[in-house]
Amino acid sequence: MASMTIPQLKVILCGEYGVGKTSLFRRFTNDTFLDSTKMTTSQSRQSTLGLDHASRKYDVHGLKAIKLQLWDTGGLERVASITNSYYKFAEAALLVFSLNSLESFHCISQHLLEILSLAENAKIFLVGNKCDLHHEVTDSVIELFLEQFSKFDGVYKISCKTNEGVHEMFYDIAEKLASMSYKNNMDAFRLHSMDNSYCNGSSTKDFCCK
Repeated sequence: MASMTIPQLKVILCGEYGVGKTSLFRRFTNDTFLDSTKMTTSQSRQSTLGLDHASRKYDVHGLKAIKLQLWDTGGLERVASITNSYYKFAEAALLVFSLNSLESFHCISQHLLEILSLAENAKIFLVGNKCDLHHEVTDSVIELFLEQFSKFDGVYKISCKTNEGVHEMFYDIAEKLASMSYKNNMDAFRLHSMDNSYCNGSSTKDFCCK
């Protein structure tokens, strides 16, 4: 019996510089955290420089395995030569802001428009990082934004520093994407099977003209 290939879905990180996208990428990749507050500005920028991606398999309850391939811009968000390829074929986008920075939250609408225009089929998840710090971005502010933009498939509050909510978030995203992926695969399989049955003359219906 032929087995189904494990789907590998491209997930991109979006948001302003300094909100913790690369810290989230590190948590996903090797479950580590690099404290940028103890680094110089030059060291901090150097530590996030360069486009990178990594994959991780998730065994989703009730479904088969799925692989998330997470992409990080590494501070190269505004380099035109990578923009289209970064967004291309993305099945999901994590729009990240800092819960302790109202300014970073005000910038997410622009990133949302870029996702909608360059990765129009991507599922979009809103991620508030640094939940271990004082919240400048309150629940009421987030709820008001969600009323204006109803494009999100999930909202999370996490801390890359303490690791709070990070693993749970990725598993939840994997579960949602797996459900979507396997549904699409099964729909395509059923359609293909129906087409073959008609071609082989095995349909129970008589389509001859009368």
